[in-house]
Amino acid sequence: MSVKVSPSILASNFSSLGEEVKSITEAGADYIHLDVMDGHFVPNLTIGSDVVKSIRDKSQIPFDVHLMIDPVEPYIDGFVQAGADIISIHPEAKDDTDVCLKKIKSHNLKAGLAINPDTNWEVVKPYMDMLDLILVMSVHPGFGGQKFISSALDKLKSLRKEIDQSSREIELEIDGGINFENIQQVIDAGANVIVAGTAAFRGGKAEYANNIQKLRGK
Repeated sequence: MSVKVSPSILASNFSSLGEEVKSITEAGADYIHLDVMDGHFVPNLTIGSDVVKSIRDKSQIPFDVHLMIDPVEPYIDGFVQAGADIISIHPEAKDDTDVCLKKIKSHNLKAGLAINPDTNWEVVKPYMDMLDLILVMSVHPGFGGQKFISSALDKLKSLRKEIDQSSREIELEIDGGINFENIQQVIDAGANVIVAGTAAFRGGKAEYANNIQKLRGK
């Protein structure tokens, strides 16, 4: 699998969000990463489905929506209607993970499972047949700008083996503290989708394309 970059709009200039999405798309992003936080499951509030809907026409690439919310099941339809292409949920939420993943798949969207730093990677095993993406959190979710948790590298290696043994095309995504210094480590450990906020949007529009190339390990 080639390395894809999914810039997190959490680090963009929210006063011109639509233009930021357009610019980062034109710079070569593969996905647009949208962090949805509810102030309950994680200690921060970000955006809802209306914001996703409002920027959907600014980019033709897939919207990679990460739902850090609890409950999650009642809100899936809203993000489907807003234009999500990939929806990742957390097994740590109280909802029935199986039901939520099936609901996402019923809309012909790609389904992802996101796992927090303190969660064992083996939690994904019962759901492998339904998954299109596994998201490894390499910081504790809730805030940007945190330091990369190095134990995520071992988790990536274990998940890469599990995915390869499954013979399914499941993408392995990493999110949290990714920068130009540690990018090659996470790629070598098996990640093929890189979520980056600060690193992707660093330096303004003139640097976006260069940032994305660096985040591909080039």
